[in-house]
Amino acid sequence: MNKKSKTGGIPRWAWLLISFAVAMVVWYLLSLNPKTARSFPNVIVTLHAIGTMINRGVLWADISSSLISVTAGFAIGFALSLPVAILMAWYKPVRNIIEPWIQFIRNIPPLAYVPLVVLSAGVGRKAQIIVITIATFLIMTVTIYQGVVNVDETLIKAARVLGATDKDIFLKVIAPATLPFIITAIRLGSSTALTTLIAAESTGAVAGLGMRIRSLNNSFESEPMLLYIILIGIIGMIVEKVVKFLERKFTGWQEKREV
Repeated sequence: MNKKSKTGGIPRWAWLLISFAVAMVVWYLLSLNPKTARSFPNVIVTLHAIGTMINRGVLWADISSSLISVTAGFAIGFALSLPVAILMAWYKPVRNIIEPWIQFIRNIPPLAYVPLVVLSAGVGRKAQIIVITIATFLIMTVTIYQGVVNVDETLIKAARVLGATDKDIFLKVIAPATLPFIITAIRLGSSTALTTLIAAESTGAVAGLGMRIRSLNNSFESEPMLLYIILIGIIGMIVEKVVKFLERKFTGWQEKREV
């Protein structure tokens, strides 16, 4: 009997419960260890921090502020990456000019160019959105570009032989074939937007999850700080579920390997 047959009868929800239970045990053990207890306070104490931050009147403001910045930055990044990626794949001169700079900038941590953004855009929401836009634009452009260039050339040539225009080729050949890559780009872009949050909110934000984590770190309040880190992870998981729903809805025709 192989390993798959031994565990194949366990439903997915049961695995989720097992995974959660293991995480809680690990967290509890870390809270008991003197070396890690300061960074990983007890689960109950951490949950009590929810009430603490609500009483301070900052929890909902922080969540909404971060969601606004992340959503706006991601949306702008996606709107820019889609045409740029297509132009890079479609026209070699455009690719030769833009691609080296995309590869150069994407290797620079967002925290490095935050001061330059602040000098140009000032402190506050605008600078946050710009930083997130840059980070998401780079990763999504590369992903969508790979999807367009990997479209079967035979399909494009066949469409041209049948008299299809560039518009027809894009709408009926390129777009459907690239859709899985676009969904992947959305997943990577949303994740990048969240991981860039602390860097983005170092631009003089007055509220936000990332800004509050830095503030709590300065005052050595580990319980609410850990809570905020967990909140970012929860938001990321929710976004991931939404993207997976879109993937099933729009790319259900795609064959996937069962694991």
